[in-house]
Amino acid sequence: MTYKNFKVETDADGIALVTWDIPGKSMNVLDETTGTELAAIVDATTKDAAVKGVVITSGKEAFSGGADLTMLEGMNRTYLEMLTSKGEEAANRYVFEEVAKLSQNLRKIETCGKPWVAAINGLALGGAFELALACHYRVAAENPKTRLGLPEIKVGLFPGGGGTQRLPRMIQPMDALQMLLKGDAIDLKKAKALGIVGAVVPQADLIKTAKEWIKAGGKAVAPWDEKGFKLPGGPVYSKAGMQFFPPANAILRRETHDNYPAARAILQCVYEGLQLPMDAALRVESRWFSKILRSKEAAAMIRSLFVSMQELNKGARRPQNVPATKVKKLAVIGAGFMGASVGFVSAQAGIEVVLIDRDQESADKGKGHAKTAVDAAVSKGRMKQADGDAILSRITATPDYNAIKDCDLVIEAVFEDRKVKAETYAKAQPLLRDGAIFASNTSTLPINSLAEEWKDQSKFIGIHFFSPVEKMMLVEIIVGKNTGDVALATALDYVRQIKKTPIVVNDSRGFFANRCVLRYISEGYEMFKEGVPPAMIENVGKMAGMPVGPLSLNDEVAIDLSLKILKATEADIGPQAVDPEQKALLVEMVEKRGRFGRKNGKGFYDYPEKGKGQKKLWPELTTLQSRHLDPDTLDVEELKQRFLVVQAVEAARTVEDHVITDPREADVGSILGFGFAPFTGGTLSYIDFMGTKNFVELCHKLEKKYGSRFTPPKLLIDMAAKGETFYGRFPPKKLAA
Repeated sequence: MTYKNFKVETDADGIALVTWDIPGKSMNVLDETTGTELAAIVDATTKDAAVKGVVITSGKEAFSGGADLTMLEGMNRTYLEMLTSKGEEAANRYVFEEVAKLSQNLRKIETCGKPWVAAINGLALGGAFELALACHYRVAAENPKTRLGLPEIKVGLFPGGGGTQRLPRMIQPMDALQMLLKGDAIDLKKAKALGIVGAVVPQADLIKTAKEWIKAGGKAVAPWDEKGFKLPGGPVYSKAGMQFFPPANAILRRETHDNYPAARAILQCVYEGLQLPMDAALRVESRWFSKILRSKEAAAMIRSLFVSMQELNKGARRPQNVPATKVKKLAVIGAGFMGASVGFVSAQAGIEVVLIDRDQESADKGKGHAKTAVDAAVSKGRMKQADGDAILSRITATPDYNAIKDCDLVIEAVFEDRKVKAETYAKAQPLLRDGAIFASNTSTLPINSLAEEWKDQSKFIGIHFFSPVEKMMLVEIIVGKNTGDVALATALDYVRQIKKTPIVVNDSRGFFANRCVLRYISEGYEMFKEGVPPAMIENVGKMAGMPVGPLSLNDEVAIDLSLKILKATEADIGPQAVDPEQKALLVEMVEKRGRFGRKNGKGFYDYPEKGKGQKKLWPELTTLQSRHLDPDTLDVEELKQRFLVVQAVEAARTVEDHVITDPREADVGSILGFGFAPFTGGTLSYIDFMGTKNFVELCHKLEKKYGSRFTPPKLLIDMAAKGETFYGRFPPKKLAA
């Protein structure tokens, strides 16, 4: 029999080599065709007496990246249709039966009576790693890039192909839960040490080694199917089990605040499953998986963090009329922390970089940042010295603006000061080569006003990076009223070159990300003024789903920068544009107390010297509050809502203002840019999944109590009246296949 996604060849020893190689794709994925064909192969090889064993491998560079999540999205759509047409019981049965297919098929491999070996030639994640775990033995090819893992938790799901049952039967439950709950992949060295992989061999010997294991009498029985099998961590109801599961439950709550149903389900699956025989345990996993798949958190996270992110990374917003561009040489003007970081990530991507600053010493300091980053990576074994040296060789530090003459793209990363920027533009503009694009890394100043300094505004664009650049995956591209398609295409291609995710927004003060996240920080100020204890403000921010509290975040971005932005806004728009009490707080912190944030070791928190303890809230902070509320009298749920609603309503305003024109960019941008509660799917998905009518009602309730910052825009009120969603009213344009 011939297959579309697999090739099956049986040798003279009766060993079938199954090669997974989906035509026309660079990476194998577990899609519907793959699942159906794999089931047929399992049945055929089991029934064929001539087949003594099976080796499964990949014809691609990697083994597989896992399941095609769009297939699960489709399953959810069918479920919702069946819910209305055939009722809840039929719809639920459909989901359970569909999600159980892979699990049952992998169990057939495990119990077919013939040895199966996974010959892992590269990356194996998600369902593909679960396929490998279901085999009786695993051998991997030597490859420093190979990673094995179960990342489903990162998109609101968990492994549904037996991963929650096989892993904790192979390794200690603590190690298994680390992999399951964090979703981080491990390298081959760790996989071998844990016993997940039996052997690591040269690529040329991969298939031979796999076949030799079968010929040497490799067992066709999983350890847990043998009589007398003992769990690595001991029974659940044992001294060891009781020392593990109750603390694990507490740690889970501390880390997730129960915002992620999939995380709770993982612990539940492991706890329940380890008390049962494998077949019953797999049914438990399938039931939990079908429940989680139907949750709004999974639907929101799959849409934003998988589907939308993939579409944006592939150029969903790129002008199709502009041929592909590639930045070969980049100039960064301003070699401070931000500019130096932009230079470093660009050099890492193979781009020649010129770092320009006011004098040689300042420029060299910028290059020194790259050297520090390289030295740290080399010392931790994450980079080879030769690769680090190559990166540094691509960076030239100079005070000479003439160095930009042969650059394809120039990024200005000087202070957030119009005068300084204007002086920079005056020096750079005459030296740009024909066709070069100029970008500003401004974080708040409107691009249209900055572009007034330019003769050809079509070549001027905003490319806003987030700090720290090396870690933050989002780049906000700001289009001015006269920005041309070539500038936009070049900016998008460059962001793709440096392996980051772009969102495209139209111009306004603060653009999208800063407009929203400043609302989060401001709401922290508001609570502070009201007399909410600072520790409670911070903890509630994290309970709402934000990565850090608003005061901690303000320390990270720098309190003096917040004051500069506030003063620039006041100068440009007028005193009515700023809150006088917030200004007074910032002036007190910066100008009177000299507390700038983490950068000078003191802000809302005190920061000890490196290696000498943890940061702590500044003990005198409460002396700046005119009143002090009793925390036991405060409504924690309402405080959490305030933090999320104030950001989401601002995101809705950016849609009304035409800053955001595609809801995918608001959602992906809010999660990657400032950590907006990922379980919601992002700022606009938070509104959509709550329902616009319910959200507007909540806005009015908070507006009545706390003021106009919660007032819903006219667009949102109109959508609520019509029962519309953002994704329904503004459907994202799909790229032609």
